Amino acid sequence: MTGDRNTADIGDFLRSRRARIRPEEVGLPTHGRRRVPGLRREEVAQLAGVSVDYYIRLEQGRGSGGTSRTKSGGVSDAVLDAVARVLRLDETEHAYLRTLARPHDRRTAVRPAAPRVRRGVQLLLDGMERSPAFILNQRMEVLAWNVLGDALNGFSRTAPEERCVPRQVFLDPAGRELYPEWHAVAAQTVAHLRLSAGLHADDPELCALVGELSVKSEDFRRLWADHEVAECARGVKKVHHPVTGLLTLPYETLSLPGDPDLTIVVYTPEPGSETAERLALLGSWASAAPEATERA
Repeated sequence: MTGDRNTADIGDFLRSRRARIRPEEVGLPTHGRRRVPGLRREEVAQLAGVSVDYYIRLEQGRGSGGTSRTKSGGVSDAVLDAVARVLRLDETEHAYLRTLARPHDRRTAVRPAAPRVRRGVQLLLDGMERSPAFILNQRMEVLAWNVLGDALNGFSRTAPEERCVPRQVFLDPAGRELYPEWHAVAAQTVAHLRLSAGLHADDPELCALVGELSVKSEDFRRLWADHEVAECARGVKKVHHPVTGLLTLPYETLSLPGDPDLTIVVYTPEPGSETAERLALLGSWASAAPEATERA
């Protein structure tokens, strides 16, 4: 995902962002034939206060040249901030643009293919008896879970290589039954995966995952081409479980100090709600099941 791939990513991303803004929204005339939807490159440059040539170099992944540079040779904060303002990027998109424009600033430390979860962290998960919880890495692979998380998602009954949220959503036919709002879940999954791909451009397994999903899923290809980026820090997900029926599950995510590539996902239903009662039933069912849940 480095080199030419990064050049394509920043160009595709900026083109997709300017295509969604109508000229009249930023006070530009709309008369005359326009070959592209949204803003032209020269219009973005004008509104951002940079030369057209410089903006073109930025969109082509050659933005480190010219006079607007940081001491390290990357695109300046002022230029990126101005472009983000013109293109109306939110905080996550703005951070993603910085990552694409400054590939040398990315973390390049070698990471183990499947890092083990510390025992203390597993004990933390196990202590959440009323909340389904599990841990994801930067590829959205599931590395560990608690009993209720397993009862909800069936991790222990899934092959290790298939314990991966994007594969479950796009390649497992049961994913569409599990998530009643599948299209929203799919879009959110791709947006988070693209954000992660920008931060971990040197991860060959992440690159391979994106390639596999692109080959095997038309829905993934279409969503990936939209260049949406989002951090799934919190939200609400609906899950249809075969034992309990429909569950409405608010969730929060937490980063692990010392393990920045690992994220704890915790479903947090409102106490006394119908979903909380159904999760308690699911927990009782899981405890009575004859099979012990296997750890990662």
